Amino acid sequence: MGSPQKCCVQTEASLEIMKAGSILRKAKSQIWRHRHYKLQEDCKTIAYKSSWALNSYSTFSVGDVEAVREGHQSEVFLSMAGEFPPERCFTLVFHGRRGNLDLVAESAEEAQAWIQGMRILIDNLENMDKREKLDQWVSDLFIKADKNRDGRISFKEARRLLKLMNMDMNEDHAWLLFRRADKSKTGMLEGDEFILFYKMLTERTEILELFQDYSSDGETLSHCDLEEFLREEQLEGERSHEHALELIEQYEPSDTGKTCHIMSIDGFLMYLTSVEGSIYNTDYKHLYQDMTQPLNHYFISSSHNTYLLEDQLKGRSSVEAYIQALKRGCRCLEIDCWDGSNGEPVVYHGHTLTSKIFFKDVVTTVAKYAFKVSEYPVILSIENQCSIEQQKVMAQILKDTFGDMLLKTTIDGKVPHELPSPEELKGKILLKGKKIGGLECLEVDSPVSVEVSDEDEAAETLKSSPTKSKQNISKEFSDLIIYFKKVPFRGFEHASSHSKPYEISSFSESKARKYIKEAGCDFVQYNTRLLSRVYPSGLRTDSSNFCPQEMWNVGCQTVALNFQTAGIEMDLNDGLFSQNNRCGYVLKPDILRNRERCFNPERPQDCKDFCPLNLTIQVISGQQLPKISKKEGSIVDPFVRVEIYGVPLDQTKQETKYIENNGFNPCWSEILEFVVHTPELALVRFVVEDYDKASKNDFIGQYTLPFSCIQTGYRHIHLLSKDGTSICPSSLFVHIKITEVTEVPRAS
Repeated sequence: MGSPQKCCVQTEASLEIMKAGSILRKAKSQIWRHRHYKLQEDCKTIAYKSSWALNSYSTFSVGDVEAVREGHQSEVFLSMAGEFPPERCFTLVFHGRRGNLDLVAESAEEAQAWIQGMRILIDNLENMDKREKLDQWVSDLFIKADKNRDGRISFKEARRLLKLMNMDMNEDHAWLLFRRADKSKTGMLEGDEFILFYKMLTERTEILELFQDYSSDGETLSHCDLEEFLREEQLEGERSHEHALELIEQYEPSDTGKTCHIMSIDGFLMYLTSVEGSIYNTDYKHLYQDMTQPLNHYFISSSHNTYLLEDQLKGRSSVEAYIQALKRGCRCLEIDCWDGSNGEPVVYHGHTLTSKIFFKDVVTTVAKYAFKVSEYPVILSIENQCSIEQQKVMAQILKDTFGDMLLKTTIDGKVPHELPSPEELKGKILLKGKKIGGLECLEVDSPVSVEVSDEDEAAETLKSSPTKSKQNISKEFSDLIIYFKKVPFRGFEHASSHSKPYEISSFSESKARKYIKEAGCDFVQYNTRLLSRVYPSGLRTDSSNFCPQEMWNVGCQTVALNFQTAGIEMDLNDGLFSQNNRCGYVLKPDILRNRERCFNPERPQDCKDFCPLNLTIQVISGQQLPKISKKEGSIVDPFVRVEIYGVPLDQTKQETKYIENNGFNPCWSEILEFVVHTPELALVRFVVEDYDKASKNDFIGQYTLPFSCIQTGYRHIHLLSKDGTSICPSSLFVHIKITEVTEVPRAS
């Protein structure tokens, strides 16, 4: 390992090479393009232009890049591995659903400079605290506003800055603030003067009023003042005394304040905008649930046709889709396997024009990324359409690639009476698929025909495709199916007397809805004992999603969604699985695990422990909402909608009025009230949209979390993009109150 001094020198050398610029080849399918890439002086922006262009550079932010992969670690490079040596190749992986950028340097040394340099820059950004990120944001604004690049801002440039900040301010008021900040009386703002101007623009009057309500002297919060705030507003009870001291030590910027145990307005604002001051109770972000219960007692983050990056008919298949799903905490992945040429099984959406990838590449990718985010088991749902010969090839690839990670026997060598727990299966990869006989069966030497279950999704996409009721399964492949034997569903009554705990049935969304409507209680009971999987209709050729909430309401464990498609459905999935260390497993509430409860999501009031809650949300203000339109003069008219998802009785939404021409610091101060009848199943989604009376409102940001994870009191909600990535520093400021309903309606 190199010395710190040597590492520092290498870092500087890498960044200097990046700033000088490099001719890199961009790989896209079979076409190679030369482009000039260089790191800007701000060390936050990469500029690039085609070799034939003059001076018209395009840019992307270092913050847009999630990771750098070295060598041949993308589809493009794997498909042309012989053309360029791996030491000259690297891939930039972007946040969200943006495609990768595959680049080839002129030399291995140049490639290393970009690989190491980008990794250092990404680490630096990720290690910034909230204050540093805000300072960075302000610095970026200054650079954007300083059109003539003289390091100073004129009033004309300041007016342009307000537009960039999504703010329409009266010109006289803006001029007044500008003059106050212009301490040097030059008619221009430099460094510290600009920061003062920014602070005046961003003064949070609603925070200041709250601060002064609890301040004994109107200037600071004493230890007792802060303790009272925590006790009265944040409802922290006995913990308030000690926590007040901890908050002063952590967030008060002045050493004097820390020594005297007092908090300034700056410290108070830093606390309220911190992770501790957010709406999400951090106690539930850690691994807090019991992980020793049977697998069927958990909701499991699940993906449908995981290999697809786009639609279901002509979309591209990619190992990248598996990487992205696993990085989002997905624990149940789907692989559709078909016979390929030269005896190599391939993965694609059968009977369609989607592209094909090799089965071995998918397995290699899963082996590499399976346990980077979560140590709990990965389930591979294998849609096996292969011949006996290629099934044998698949089985060998699985064993050779996964090695000891692949579960090949029951954990204790015995036939199970119930499924093992996620804790017992840590670090293991399990297969779901068709199996010859059961775990109780004697050895079988030759292939056997087994019945095809309801879930032959490829055939469902194109109804004219011929389907078969029987399929030959090789012994080699069958032996690898242990706890997830795929069987047709023959009714709840049949399942209660004949089904084994290691069997799983799949339901299309329409069939699941039918059973929920006709026999909701039976479906809940079924899921207390067995595993079920729900998948999107074959008619969703655009890779759209169904709402998973109604399936979770009856305890369905693996509700498979198209992870490549952003929207409400994936927001709900991300929201549910945001808890418990994002491990991909969430323990179902007792009403969905206890066989004695007979819970009916259509009538939660019939439950013995029925205890609805009042949820009161005061939507106070918004901060630095992103611009939607690229047009310079465009400013948003934001409003907030709060949506509740849960049992049918809880499905509702309310919204505030819209604020004209202010995305920078809009103030609503509106109260929205809800009754949540089954809190343990409810999700709350906060959505900000740009009001448009002539057309559909534009999405600005959202945040979704389980009702059970909400912190009461004054809280900030840090908004996410459509892709579920952070759009810092955009946020909402709210006050949350949760109380018991005094008069509970009972079943008649």
